[in-house]
Amino acid sequence: MAKRARVRAPGLVGRGGWINTGDQELSLAALRGRIVILDFWTFCCINCLHALDELRELEERHRDTVVIVGVHSPKFTHEAEHRAVLDAVERYRVEHPVLDDPDRVTWQQYAVRAWPTLAVIDPEGYVVAQYAGEGHAHALQRLVEELEVQHAAKGTLRRADAPYVVSKPEPTTLRFPGKAVQLPSGTFLVSDTTRHQLAELAGDGESLVRRVGSGRRGFADGPAESASFSEPQGLALLGDGSVVVADTVNHALRRYDPVTGEVTTLAGTGRQGRPGGSTRGAGRAVGLNSPWDVALWNGRVWIAMAGAHQLWTYDPRDGSVTLAAGTGNEGLVDGPGREAWFAQPAGLSATEDRLWVADSETSALRWVDLDGTVRTAVGTGLFDFGYRDGPAARALLQHPLGVTALPDGSVVVADTYNHALRRYHPPTGEVSTLATDLREPSDAVVVGDDILVVESARHRLTRLRLPREALGAGAAGGVRRETTEAAPGTLRLEVTFRAPAGQELDLRYGPATRLLVSATPPELLRAGEGAGTDLARSLDLDPSVPGGVLHVSATAASCDDDPDIPYPACHVHQEVWEIRVRLVEGAGDRLSLVLAGVESA
Repeated sequence: MAKRARVRAPGLVGRGGWINTGDQELSLAALRGRIVILDFWTFCCINCLHALDELRELEERHRDTVVIVGVHSPKFTHEAEHRAVLDAVERYRVEHPVLDDPDRVTWQQYAVRAWPTLAVIDPEGYVVAQYAGEGHAHALQRLVEELEVQHAAKGTLRRADAPYVVSKPEPTTLRFPGKAVQLPSGTFLVSDTTRHQLAELAGDGESLVRRVGSGRRGFADGPAESASFSEPQGLALLGDGSVVVADTVNHALRRYDPVTGEVTTLAGTGRQGRPGGSTRGAGRAVGLNSPWDVALWNGRVWIAMAGAHQLWTYDPRDGSVTLAAGTGNEGLVDGPGREAWFAQPAGLSATEDRLWVADSETSALRWVDLDGTVRTAVGTGLFDFGYRDGPAARALLQHPLGVTALPDGSVVVADTYNHALRRYHPPTGEVSTLATDLREPSDAVVVGDDILVVESARHRLTRLRLPREALGAGAAGGVRRETTEAAPGTLRLEVTFRAPAGQELDLRYGPATRLLVSATPPELLRAGEGAGTDLARSLDLDPSVPGGVLHVSATAASCDDDPDIPYPACHVHQEVWEIRVRLVEGAGDRLSLVLAGVESA
């Protein structure tokens, strides 16, 4: 904590506007007489989520004197989208006003340098303290109590209700689901994260079979109806048919028995483990730190410990937990497990000889070898992110939260902030796109020839057909064509799509189509790369590059058009092409493709 001379607090400015205020704008002048705590956060950041949890008790205890204002200050491109901030506020149950500041104007006015940062403003409108990072709950509590006494004596403290307006979420079966696993019965268990429950869905991935957990945030074992969780995420099936649950905000591993419905605790104390604490011992005696995903690999349950930037293991034979990889430093460093650096690992998937890791804050796909060595397939650092297919050394992801091994040895990455499924093919080192327009996908499960995607921000599971190449040995996915000759310069790309009979384009949430184009080598395209909603586009092919591959992904959404059906089924049509192009003077300047696609209800 850094106390300083009183400085008049700058105003609150954010182009995205206010959330949780009933569309009313707030100002520091209107909050004069209250103690205001500005929480500068971004929703990708695990430390920010920890700070949110730390503020809950303070917020409740001093509701008539303290006003907490979240100032959302994005790191990733996706986090600058207003709808994404709205989703995050609901997802993490933020119960105070939030200013959406996508340009980080207020961040700069307060000279903030790190996520999270807490600035305390006294009832007279002066900044009296600033804290960077998490773990300041006790210091804040003492400061608030001092300010209450001081300003009550001065007559400058004003007690009032918090300017917070509750928003009502939509009635959906799932609410921001996190991860999923298929049970031996053929049903699917899904972490219904925001509802603090697990949900069992039928084999169709839609029909609700049962709920596990009371739905109230808590940490209690017992029958399915009364047990409680706190924002559960990862799920892993054990050999006896039970499921290990990463109970993230309880900092615990839980066990759910689908036969009896009983929930028990395997590891964790219910309190966040801190740096310097024990890194091995009996599971119930060691503090964990935001476990985000779990996977069974070589007899042990591996844990993506997002809050500690590490991988841990739980041994079902003796109930012990052990640090397996990661120094605790946040970053991307390969090497022996105890020397490697991670940054919020959030997704795990095991094959016979590798444990794949979605390392979210470095936008990376990594793996652990059988000897414990950590290696990187895609990604280079904390601030290197984007959307680019092609060779892994040049490919870009954006904050992936999930990874799933495919039957052919390749892996699918839930590229969460790019709203896409990406595929990495180890033999070729190529990254390609399998599907787009998936709203914040966070996990996927292979089911026969299909893949069931957890679309977290659409509150559902979405079924897609896997490309043939992913079901057995073969090259990277997508539809291949014979080499196409094209004239250098302008190439007009047109993708034709017509909604099937009885359907119409789904325009409820904006454009119903999306086109994504990239090239290998990237220099082939001088212009036209990237994503857009128009299925026609002009590409500029560089005459100095003799040829290459155009990676084209097209998606369209349609819904049944029958006025007599109150809840029409909706469908996603998606196709990925890898088009080998050779530049030839005098060749054609148009490329026409037909989107027949894959439907998913």
